[in-house]
Amino acid sequence: MGTQTTTTTWPRIFTAMVTPFAEDGSLDLDKARNLARFLIAHGTDGIIVAATTGESPTLSLEERRALFEAVAEVSRPLGVPVWVGTGTNDTRASIRLTEAADSWGADGMLVVTPYYNKPPQEGLYRHFRAVAASTTRPVMLYNVPGRTGVNLAPETALNIMHDQPNVLAIKEASGSVEAVARLVAGLPEGARVYSGDDGLYYPTLALGGWGVVSVASHVAGPQMAAIWQAVTAGDWARAQALHQQLLPLFKELFVVTNPIPVKWALNYLGIPVGDVRLPLVTPPDRTFARLAGLLDAVAQPAAAGAR
Repeated sequence: MGTQTTTTTWPRIFTAMVTPFAEDGSLDLDKARNLARFLIAHGTDGIIVAATTGESPTLSLEERRALFEAVAEVSRPLGVPVWVGTGTNDTRASIRLTEAADSWGADGMLVVTPYYNKPPQEGLYRHFRAVAASTTRPVMLYNVPGRTGVNLAPETALNIMHDQPNVLAIKEASGSVEAVARLVAGLPEGARVYSGDDGLYYPTLALGGWGVVSVASHVAGPQMAAIWQAVTAGDWARAQALHQQLLPLFKELFVVTNPIPVKWALNYLGIPVGDVRLPLVTPPDRTFARLAGLLDAVAQPAAAGAR
């Protein structure tokens, strides 16, 4: 087990980074480094690799490590933490992934609720405590019932946080504003609530949440950063206006299964990340006609260093 890395300043915008692939479907580490540079230059202050948006189910352990090391090589000198997605629907497998990421030097672990087998709340409680106990590094719970088929109740999440000291955050992507409010109200000292839905980023901040684990920050990073900056400055009108401006983009980035649209968007903007891996497939460009228009209107142009 590695030496603990303490996140003294929690990122406001974690980008759940897509995994770039070459034309033959292999991992493209040069593109990963370039994408990390681009994200950091455009508002991202924390990166999570090998999570759902990074197509984690299709990544081998060796690919996860290579991806983490390539991104950390770029991010660490700039003070940007790199977390790793280590959750599966098998507690023992999740522990092995977590221990591996710990040994690589990951700054923290994002652990999703077990998918498909739909454990009860007691099973979720025991699962997360067992996984978190296998590392000394910070752990972020990830609740996304729309993809996993199981909902982590706020009370269960809070019990985990209070009982397991290194579970210090939750990515709440149930779509429930009530869940966010209940989480914020019951957090132990030092813990954080992140929106897992770009569309609920501003409402989460308004309820006392800390930030967002974002997909949209790949292509609208400066605007995403401007929202939390406006909130911390007390300029709620500006934050709300930015939120309203970005809502159509948030919606179109999920016109088909994530991360298909955001990978298409990055390629469209001249930031090459390759295609998705099977079983995901990219539909014809006409599917993204509205997304293209929104990108032209609100997304930043590709940085020269990202090409």
